[in-house]
Formats: sequence, C-alpha cells, structure tokens
Amino acid sequence: MIVAFSLSACSTAGGDAAWWRFKPYRADVVQGNVVTQDMVSQLRPGLHRDQVRMLLGSPLLADAFHGDRWDYIFSLRHQGVVTQTRRVTVYFEKDRVSRFDADALPTEQAFVASIEVKKSEKRDRPLVLSEAQVAALPLPNRVEAIKPPLDAASAPMRNYPPLEPLTTTR
Repeated sequence: MIVAFSLSACSTAGGDAAWWRFKPYRADVVQGNVVTQDMVSQLRPGLHRDQVRMLLGSPLLADAFHGDRWDYIFSLRHQGVVTQTRRVTVYFEKDRVSRFDADALPTEQAFVASIEVKKSEKRDRPLVLSEAQVAALPLPNRVEAIKPPLDAASAPMRNYPPLEPLTTTR
C-alpha cells in the first residue's frame, strides 16, 4: 500500500505535499569540546598552556599561522531542535594566557538539561499486566524432567587428560 501511495504521489501535482510527513532519521551530531561557564570561570590571565589544556582540554583549532591563539568550538545538532554553537578563544603571549573571549556559556547542569532526551508518554506507563491479561497468556509447554541413566554402563565414556603433567623419577 505504501508503494502504491508513493507511486501515486509522483504522478499527481499535489503529491509533493504528502512527503513532509516522511522525514529520515538524523543522528545527533556533537563536534568539538564541551566548555561550560564553570570551566571558563577558572580561566584567568597568566595561566600556562598546559594549565589551559588541563582545564579546557585540547583545542579544536590550533592554527599554525596563529600559534598564540587556541579556539574551542562546540556544536550540537539534535533532530528538531535548533543547533547549539559555542566558541571560546584563548590568546597567549609567551605561552601564558593574555586574554580570552567566550560566548554566553551555560552551566554544566544547564548543558546537561539541554541535551536530555524527552521521555515519551508510552515509556512512562508501568509495564504491568492486569489479571485479565495474565490469564489470557498461553501456558508454557510442559517439559519432561531429564532422567539420569540408571547404570554406569549406559553413561557415555569420557576420557580426560591428567591434570598434572606426568613426571619421571630419576
């Protein structure tokens, strides 16, 4: 039926209007370093490059032509949500922070809240069956208990290697 619908949509002039309902899945895309307001509040002039790297992580862009500048860029794209983009730029003089520029950054808690996936109402319902639904379930098949062989002769022969290597006495 879907094939017939899709083929009929190609032949009619108004068929393109129905395609808005069929959207492909788009995966979440996270690029760059997550830098929060809490992290930038610890950044101050005079810090060494290694201290900045420990605080903010490795920069996404460390340009060979601008060796005294590190760019931390972060973007997050969710399906159906406006793309989040943030930028922090750190400038160095003689391997020490001279200044930095930052966009408005969220706190760590606000960032986590912004990326949480909303639970659907179906998942919020308890997974409990009513007594009528339990009674309607089919009973499992009865399995005969496995009986051991009555005598050792009917049991399969097993030959195991010794646990310890054989040693010769001298």
